[in-house]
Amino acid sequence: MRPLTEADLKPLWELTYKESNPEWKKWDAPYYDHVALTYDAFLKEMGPSLIQQDNRWGLFVKGKLIGTASYYWEHKPSNWLETGIGIYNPEYWNGGHGTIFFKTWIDHLFNTMPLVRVGFATWSGNQRMMRLGEKLGMSLEGRLRKCRFYNGIYYDSIRMGILREEWEQLEVLKRSE
Repeated sequence: MRPLTEADLKPLWELTYKESNPEWKKWDAPYYDHVALTYDAFLKEMGPSLIQQDNRWGLFVKGKLIGTASYYWEHKPSNWLETGIGIYNPEYWNGGHGTIFFKTWIDHLFNTMPLVRVGFATWSGNQRMMRLGEKLGMSLEGRLRKCRFYNGIYYDSIRMGILREEWEQLEVLKRSE
């Protein structure tokens, strides 16, 4: 895991915006439109905002970009940060990569910022993301029922999170095992 560089932009574009219907989009907020972009349009619209940023890092396996971890401020004055992870290459789904990367990302966030809580939002159709949150000790903090409409079905919006003291306690327990 590391901040993205200019050399990472082409592989990131290929994973995220080259196609109009990439496989990953079926799980990552599919109720929002996704539009393919030319590489030039991607560079113009997003390129500078992606390079060497603290809020979006690339996820790499053997030097190959497979996804990103990111965060955004819901309300910076109160240190309310939301985070997420996207593994765009389906070859790396269900192999434990998400768990390793997301745990490392949350460690990084707690170790580098004065956060009280780290959380994320997903939808009830993304069972893998919900399981990932549970595996890492996160709690279900909110469920907005039937507010995400996708393929003719209503899904719930899900909020999960963990407090710093809960995260630190989990780390203490793991070290003592």
